[in-house]
Amino acid sequence: MNWRKSTYSGGGEGNTCVEIAELATRIAIRDSKAPTRATLSVPAPAFTAFVEGVKRHSRSGA
Repeated sequence: MNWRKSTYSGGGEGNTCVEIAELATRIAIRDSKAPTRATLSVPAPAFTAFVEGVKRHSRSGA
């Protein structure tokens, strides 16, 4: 699996972030501070909808 960190990682040393890995039909998500622990896997369309919702919320200033 090819993991990558979010470009919007927390401040400081970037130690408060998640990593994602794109699979055929799902997105795997894990805590970058504990990469050997459990991962969460969600359908790719659900992850895309989540990210778009966060972007809309962020732009609205709410």
